[in-house]
Amino acid sequence: MAMTHDRNHDRNTEPEATEPSPSADALRRAPYPLRGRTALVTGASRRGGIGYAVARRLAAYGASVYLHHHVPHDARQPWGADPGGPEAVAAGVREAAVPGAVVAHGPADLADLEAPARLLRTAADALAARLDILVANHALSGGDGDLDTIDAAMLDAHWAIDTRSVILLAQAYARHRAPGQPGGRIVMMTSGQDQGGGMPEEVAYGLAKGALASATRTLATTLAPLGVTVNTVNPGPVDTGYAVGELREWVARRFPGGAWGVPDDPARLIAWLATDEAAWITGEVINSEGGFQH
Repeated sequence: MAMTHDRNHDRNTEPEATEPSPSADALRRAPYPLRGRTALVTGASRRGGIGYAVARRLAAYGASVYLHHHVPHDARQPWGADPGGPEAVAAGVREAAVPGAVVAHGPADLADLEAPARLLRTAADALAARLDILVANHALSGGDGDLDTIDAAMLDAHWAIDTRSVILLAQAYARHRAPGQPGGRIVMMTSGQDQGGGMPEEVAYGLAKGALASATRTLATTLAPLGVTVNTVNPGPVDTGYAVGELREWVARRFPGGAWGVPDDPARLIAWLATDEAAWITGEVINSEGGFQH
């Protein structure tokens, strides 16, 4: 649907990047380039996370969104699960959604071999049996170490969740999607393991995320005949609740502006990749790190 819009007005009223979560009114000032499309966002279980910020952006752009969560994982982390639970997360996304957009949510343990395909089907059914956009944001936190510490169980756990489940989600997405449908998008997440000195303290995680970066071009080539683009985003250091104490100060000094990224920073890029404006971008690993010096 053709729309007229004052782009300068959007640019001048866009919320500052330092806002952890822009207001719903600020988000709605953007045009609605995803109206009528549908999205599955994995790992959207906390209002302080990147998945939540991405879901709000997609919903504000007009998409109906299904939020995946696995609360037991968050509950084991130092930052804990969202105190309001998954429904509070969904409510925050609904607040930003345009009228008529559907926001639904549900659990899945993506370490389960069958869970990715099942989740894809569930999301598609909840959003009127079609799925346009897949944002694979989930990951396993913790249970890692340096080369001397890691063992086979650590490597297998990170492979299963950080890599295998994402590839299986892409497979299920491809099997679900009919050729010729517009707006096909897959966005995966990596972690800058190829930048600077790598991730010597998180070998299992770094290897698993690196595999996604390596698979990006292969998946993009495979899915191009379906009209689907595939890109991977490295969000850089983003404060999702773990940036405390000396770590916070050490990392902040490595940003030109002296401040960490916030979840909405990568969310802006990911939401844009889901629009038609990014239709000619595929097979890319994009670093969105705010000038971070490794």
